[in-house]
Amino acid sequence: MVTAEQVWDALAEIEDPEIPVISVVDLGVVRDVTVEGDRVHVEFTPTFLGCPALEVMRSRMATKIEELGGEPDVDVVLDDSWSTDRITAAGREKLRQAGFAPPPPRESAAPSLVQLQRAVHRCPYCGSTDTALENIFGPTPCRSLRYCRSCRQPFEQFKTI
Repeated sequence: MVTAEQVWDALAEIEDPEIPVISVVDLGVVRDVTVEGDRVHVEFTPTFLGCPALEVMRSRMATKIEELGGEPDVDVVLDDSWSTDRITAAGREKLRQAGFAPPPPRESAAPSLVQLQRAVHRCPYCGSTDTALENIFGPTPCRSLRYCRSCRQPFEQFKTI
């Protein structure tokens, strides 16, 4: 019989389809795992509504559960939005090591455009805080493009969502 711990461990092996340096568990999209007999129910919330990787993630989770001998029931939860606060500490470090600036912890107030432009964002390459917002629109809705004035490297900054 499959245990919830085995399922969590298996799901932690699934890479995010768009950012393969981080797993779906470290990204915080997996919300809950429940095991009842052979049936394994997984709830997950995509990083944003309309995420193009949604079906890929669902399929990979179902495959991992089947490999464990369980009957998958993978449910997309859309009534509660994902937040960058759900990224694990290990996930933030993996992002940084891959050249992404992980999002800072969310403040109690809602972020503003001024906050995105003026907040201190550390360069994932050299650690400098002398960085500038180059473009608020990155390759996906959850990322913006920044530039480090110290090491002169461009990098992607995860927006605080």
